[in-house]
Amino acid sequence: QVQLVESGGGLVQPGGSLRLSCVASGSIFSINAMGWYRQAPGKQRELVAGITSRGGTKYAGSVEGRFTISRDNSKNTVYLQMNSLKPEDTAVYYCNADLVTTRRDDYWGQGTQVTVSS
Repeated sequence: QVQLVESGGGLVQPGGSLRLSCVASGSIFSINAMGWYRQAPGKQRELVAGITSRGGTKYAGSVEGRFTISRDNSKNTVYLQMNSLKPEDTAVYYCNADLVTTRRDDYWGQGTQVTVSS
């Protein structure tokens, strides 16, 4: 059984920083792309940032230059460094992984709340 567990969310003032982490555990053969999504109240879930197994990255335009995604393949972990946070970044952030156990599947974490407010 595979689990993705996020951590690092919380309350931060505008202009502040947070670092999210997501660890994948279980009977994992390999992990392909990993990513972070977010969902604000009343809005659809959206891609924030993604990273391939070889380190290629992509970002939503709204976070480009402020957020950095990275991963440690030896630890099955993906990170999201969030700087210059804005109130509009407030959302539940979800980790996603395209990985292989006995077959290839898409997995989601339970989500971590990020609130940007003064």
